[in-house]
Amino acid sequence: MISHYRCPLCKLPLFRGGASYTCDQNHQFDIAKEGYVNLLPVQNKKSKQPGDNQEMVAARRAFFETHHYEFLRDNLASLVAQKTPEKVLDLGCGEGFYTREIASHCPNATVYGVDIAKPAIRYAAKRYAQVAFSVASVKEAPFEDKFADVIVSIFAPIFDQELARLCKSKGSLFVISPAEHHLFELKSLIYDDVKLHKAPDTPAGFTLVDRTKLQQTHTMDFTCVQHLIMMTPFAWKFKQQHLDRLQKMDKVEVTLSFFINEYQRNE
Repeated sequence: MISHYRCPLCKLPLFRGGASYTCDQNHQFDIAKEGYVNLLPVQNKKSKQPGDNQEMVAARRAFFETHHYEFLRDNLASLVAQKTPEKVLDLGCGEGFYTREIASHCPNATVYGVDIAKPAIRYAAKRYAQVAFSVASVKEAPFEDKFADVIVSIFAPIFDQELARLCKSKGSLFVISPAEHHLFELKSLIYDDVKLHKAPDTPAGFTLVDRTKLQQTHTMDFTCVQHLIMMTPFAWKFKQQHLDRLQKMDKVEVTLSFFINEYQRNE
């Protein structure tokens, strides 16, 4: 049975047969017991375990068990559902927090989740059987050209040419990025001059359709804030003295602010 996957080695279509995918060049990729397929060949890895490590995955998973990012997740899933897509691709899906909700809002769509971090994909595939998960690089996603009606990219690297290749003509791309004051209070602990986030540039091959800003201030305890910090690009900037200051606070007020950037693929 032909699939929407393509071989990461030779770019030929992959066919599903039993518990594996195979191309006409006889490159074979087995489906793990959890239900995902690993389409990141060893020769394409830049490290032994690319992507987030087990500690980072665990921290993000613990944070997502709280309610704090649900307002972003639910708004995004509703916007995607309004497109009534047949095929949705979540690039950089992590543990599937957003992917699962998108699949729930789009019961008639085939939803794919891709991430380079194997621990994250393993966790997602074990819990969300309604999504087709794979381990792969979002820079060279193992899918056929122009197959997705909707592509979602949430705090993931943006590769314009690859997004344009994967998205159907007039298809939709949703890019989630931090808005101006996202995590301002935490960044103020480590930076004397906090630089505010800017909206991202429009990827080549797309046109900006809409930009929605979501912002709430949430109260968190120290453990929750620790997990949140582990999810951020500036986690390595936090020193023990910064954590000590946070730990002395009974509760921490944190601004959560996001842009949902909606683009349409050009002809």
